[in-house]
Amino acid sequence: MNMERVKVGIVGLDDMMGGGLIAGSICSLIGTYGTGKTTFSLEFVWEGLKKGESIIYISLEEREERILLYMRQKGWDVEPFLNKTLFVIKLDPTDFNLANNRIKNELPKLIQKVKASRVVIDPISLFEDLFTSDSERRQEMFRFIEGLRDKQCTIMMTSETDRDNVFSSRHALIEYLSDTVILLRYVRPSDLTDVHLALEVVKMRMSSHSREIKPYELMQDQVLVYSEANVF
Repeated sequence: MNMERVKVGIVGLDDMMGGGLIAGSICSLIGTYGTGKTTFSLEFVWEGLKKGESIIYISLEEREERILLYMRQKGWDVEPFLNKTLFVIKLDPTDFNLANNRIKNELPKLIQKVKASRVVIDPISLFEDLFTSDSERRQEMFRFIEGLRDKQCTIMMTSETDRDNVFSSRHALIEYLSDTVILLRYVRPSDLTDVHLALEVVKMRMSSHSREIKPYELMQDQVLVYSEANVF
């Protein structure tokens, strides 16, 4: 299908997805600790800033200054964009009413106000944790995701994996609500060899995509996805 693409900014990954994410779609990055979920999302942010887009970054884990520090350590000059086209917001997931209200009610309004074309929520799993029952979580997350679809921006959400299943998000829900699902994980061929990082585009609606598992590397200034290589 000939649809507008939004590049993540990671060449090998964009290649695997036929040129990037579908514009206006929702993408989930699912992975355990140390797989680079935040790093991938920051690459997505920086690619948009370079193209003159407005970006909103919602953090439920790291403080604003830490997010900006990560970007500066990559050699990116973020100062010209701050509070102009880059808006970094830290929410406290332990305050249910505040976090719930700001994400569900204020975020859509902010997207419209700053004309954001890219939004990151890192990690969405902490927002999912706010709900006490599976039925409430499913209902509220469905409403939230459907509300974001109306804003015509491309959204990237990160999620931690389930403790007992590295192929599933913590609540096994967000992958069903997303258009694109990218799984990040460790590969341990044996106890005697190095640990590798590998990714897989598990799902991508409205587009063909590579279904191969590919190795990647987290560098100081970039992420390298070896789309032409095999994991072993």
